[in-house]
Amino acid sequence: MKITITGASGFVGQNLSVYLKHRNHSIHELSLRGNDWQSNLDKNSEAIIHLAGKAHDTENTSEEKAYFEINRDLTIALFQEFLKSEAKDFFYFSSVKAVSDTTEGIIDENIVPKPLTAYGKSKFEAEQYLLAQKLPDGKRLFIIRPCMIHGPGNKGNLNLLYKVVEKGIPWPLSKFENQRSFLSIDNLSYLILEMLLNKEVISGVYNFADDEALSTNQLINSINVALNKKSKFLAIPKSFIETVAKVGDVLHLPLNSERVKKLTESYVVSNQKIKTALNVKQLPLSAEEGIIKTIKSFKIGS
Repeated sequence: MKITITGASGFVGQNLSVYLKHRNHSIHELSLRGNDWQSNLDKNSEAIIHLAGKAHDTENTSEEKAYFEINRDLTIALFQEFLKSEAKDFFYFSSVKAVSDTTEGIIDENIVPKPLTAYGKSKFEAEQYLLAQKLPDGKRLFIIRPCMIHGPGNKGNLNLLYKVVEKGIPWPLSKFENQRSFLSIDNLSYLILEMLLNKEVISGVYNFADDEALSTNQLINSINVALNKKSKFLAIPKSFIETVAKVGDVLHLPLNSERVKKLTESYVVSNQKIKTALNVKQLPLSAEEGIIKTIKSFKIGS
């Protein structure tokens, strides 16, 4: 199968490309930079996987306009080319943040969207446009809402956690009780390939997440397992941590309110819809196995 991928140079794009190539699929990398990208679109691709986008800026320095120009308007333009092409499948990588920045329950595909940030709103507006379009016979549209993606080579919040634990620093956020969903790049790639191959999967919105949610304390334990270390925890009051984070906001320190929120909030995402559609009982990697694999890659790369 020949597959076009936008954003192929990013973390997800690089890993997904390798995964698909190893299974004898041909990848065409399409850059959406500049005004002539349409001329570089491979007319013979059977599927388009749209990963390119403007990621959420944790430091809040980006102008809102940029999110909508990239995440919404470029998606619309690419989808219009898809409708004119011979490609059968269009995958749009949105985000769970397109519908909810915080939640007290479990996020499924039926949640009432309430995006709060420009990032989430731009993703949601792109979703709305795509879902409103009439698909020609034989074409499928998949809107993918992944939760926090991780894997070897990813330098996000897990890398920050790894550095803390590796140095033997006791985990100071143990007083925060939470459950959070993650998504290993292995499980993401597996799901995409299965959707490409299974023509019975219908168009629609699908959440991507690992099978189990983990607490931050469980996450710390998994990191220590990967490092062959004993877990250390500090019972520091939550109010003190939140004060320190506010100072971090002002001084642009690694520990700021956004990071504390990401590390300690509950955010559980259901993956039942896509597993039912594919008729699979469980994903290749458990949440803990995926975390340990990612952390071991940090250890090798350090």
